[in-house]
Amino acid sequence: MSDTQIVWLNTETAAKRLGITTRTLYRFINEGGLPAYRMGRVIRVKQTDVDDFIERSRIEPGTLGHLYPDPVSTGDGDKGDDSDADADS
Repeated sequence: MSDTQIVWLNTETAAKRLGITTRTLYRFINEGGLPAYRMGRVIRVKQTDVDDFIERSRIEPGTLGHLYPDPVSTGDGDKGDDSDADADS
C-alpha cells in the first residue's frame, strides 16, 4: 500500500481554501479547470488538485498591463509642447 493517502475535500472546504464561493468552484469544475469526483450524491475534490490549481493560477509578473491603460496626455505643456510660444508671434 502507498504511503501517500488521498485527502478529500468537500466543495465547501475546497472553496474556502481557494477563497471563492462554492458557485465559482462549481464553475471551475464544470469548465474543466479543477478535477472533481462524484461519490454517490456528493462531489469531492483532492487537496492536491486544489493545491495544483492554486499554482497554475499564479500570475506572472508583467501580464497585467491590460489593467493599467496608458495615461492620456492632457496637452497642458508637460511634454515640452511649445504651442503657446506661437501665439505671441
